[in-house]
Amino acid sequence: MHLLYEGKSKRIYEVDDRTVFVEFKDDVTAFNGQKKASPPGKGDVTARISTLLFEYLKKNGIPTHYVRPGEKGFYALKVRILPVEVVVRNVATGSIVKRLGLEKGKELSPPLVEYFYKNDDLGDPMVCEGHITYFGWATEEELRKMKDLSLKATALLTELFKRAGLRLIDIKYEFGYDPDGNLVLADEISPDTSRIWDDEGRSYDKDVFRKDLGDIVEAYEEVYRRLRAVV
Repeated sequence: MHLLYEGKSKRIYEVDDRTVFVEFKDDVTAFNGQKKASPPGKGDVTARISTLLFEYLKKNGIPTHYVRPGEKGFYALKVRILPVEVVVRNVATGSIVKRLGLEKGKELSPPLVEYFYKNDDLGDPMVCEGHITYFGWATEEELRKMKDLSLKATALLTELFKRAGLRLIDIKYEFGYDPDGNLVLADEISPDTSRIWDDEGRSYDKDVFRKDLGDIVEAYEEVYRRLRAVV
């Protein structure tokens, strides 16, 4: 397969005119790449979680680029990614606490939706709907669809994680157009792109690595084990 793109945690290979293979690397980074590691098994367990969650969402009516599982990754439709990241927050933590002076752990009901401009060189800055439509990163209709799908997906995943004895704190989504012109959920869904706590506030996401809270592979394996038992 021809390598199309390599990022911090994934490689994208071309399979044919319509399909790519998304391979998850063991690499994990934090603080804009200032902290790095490659714990063995991290790519494999992240791929298994993302595959499980994509299959769950697809089964429940969320359009995605996911096609089928593969070794240490999955096959997906080629997509033209829109440069807008949609973040849905169920609980205040991370950057929003610093920006707005909120209490960490504050419930956000209904969930809060924020947008970020997908640009590594700029550090993916937070933007508003006006920026997105003004600069042509997405139309008002595309933005409406992305917000609607993000909230629907988050509601489904929040309930799934609850059944697994976990809390979905926040999650990031990316969207793009598939070869047939459909706007679909793309990229990945995993503890790399979300925050996951248990009922006692312990982290089971990339914060384990960011904050030196333990073994990130063990944490991800626990997330997979719990999800697999209830999906």
